[in-house]
Amino acid sequence: MRQRRHRAATFTASVLTAGALFSLALAPGIEVKPPGKGDDPPARQPSALNFGAFLDSGALGVKQIAGLEKWLGGTDIKVGHTYLPGDSWLDIEGGAGFLDPWAAWRRERPDRTLVLNVPMQALNEVEVPDNRVRRLLARGARGQYDEHFKKLAERLVELKIPDTIIVLGWEMNGTTYTHRCGPDPAAWKKYWQNAVAAMRSVPGQKFRFDFAPSRGRDAVPWTECYPGDDVVDIIGMDSYDQPPARNFDEEVKEPYGLQQQVDFAAAHKKPISYPEWGLFRNGDNPEYMRRMLAWMDLHKPVYNTITDYCPHGVWGCAENPRSSEVYRSLLHGQTVPTPQPSTPTSPAPATPVSPQPATPPLPATPPLPSMSTKPVAPVAPKPPENCSPVDLGSWVEYWMGGKLCVRLDWYSRRS
Repeated sequence: MRQRRHRAATFTASVLTAGALFSLALAPGIEVKPPGKGDDPPARQPSALNFGAFLDSGALGVKQIAGLEKWLGGTDIKVGHTYLPGDSWLDIEGGAGFLDPWAAWRRERPDRTLVLNVPMQALNEVEVPDNRVRRLLARGARGQYDEHFKKLAERLVELKIPDTIIVLGWEMNGTTYTHRCGPDPAAWKKYWQNAVAAMRSVPGQKFRFDFAPSRGRDAVPWTECYPGDDVVDIIGMDSYDQPPARNFDEEVKEPYGLQQQVDFAAAHKKPISYPEWGLFRNGDNPEYMRRMLAWMDLHKPVYNTITDYCPHGVWGCAENPRSSEVYRSLLHGQTVPTPQPSTPTSPAPATPVSPQPATPPLPATPPLPSMSTKPVAPVAPKPPENCSPVDLGSWVEYWMGGKLCVRLDWYSRRS
């Protein structure tokens, strides 16, 4: 049995993810060993990934988004991920208002996505023996639980989040959960098919279903649990840094490991995801952190969500300072503008020009009426008798006030 982190029966994990681009070029000052003989490529330029971290369950997880964004230098978180409680069928139906804060967060922006893990059994984390699990799976295969999944679908549509990604019966290849596959794989697959059909029967739904085993063989090869291409939209994997793999190369190459997941998804023409990943029994391992991010940069999962409590995390766990430094430096300040739908610009219709009547010519201005009297030209004063005028020119005459007159009898008057 592969030992891994355990959720309490009353504890519901929630994970916050971001739609963002992230760079895989290490920031200066971070000392990380080279990948050695690994086949994954070195860190590259940013690529489109949705990344996140478990923060807390329910409404508190939603409220902590701002803190995570601030720690990551303003990175925009666009995807939220939470788990329905597995204590009762009422929980699995989405009752008691648990989904309300997540639905409100999702509806705030059209570019956000909600990922929801849905248990396939009540009392899902109680240690139920295999013979009882086998009987429960048989009931599911006969459709006895269909109504619970239909009610969940109706609740999601009612909350206006009909495009939620459903991670149904996760880690079915292990031994942790009551909804495990190992006791009867054939019945498990039929049960999954029934649950998906019940949810898809609800008008308005647009769900995508994520098949997410844990990495490696675990209790049963996860390929034996695959329920079929018609009822699976995404092929995920929960992958922690832990034995039996001693390093990242072994996590890639082990049977039913990371490479087999990618190859299996490609063969079935499905995208991949990593709903859970993080540090575990190999301690504070910056090499794992760098290479897992590089792996996801190469293979472009629909989303990935690191588990951010101790011993797995980076922000909410102080036990992994070196891995935290790598994670933060690679994802810091990655923002993607929210795409806005382009508004087609239609050419403005030409304003029709109505023909205007020709402007008639203005009538000729009538002649001014003739004046009854004409101006009289000034009469030049007559020179005095016995005086002969002297022509001195108009300029001199202007200043003298007239012509100069010389009397002809001046000589006789002198005597």
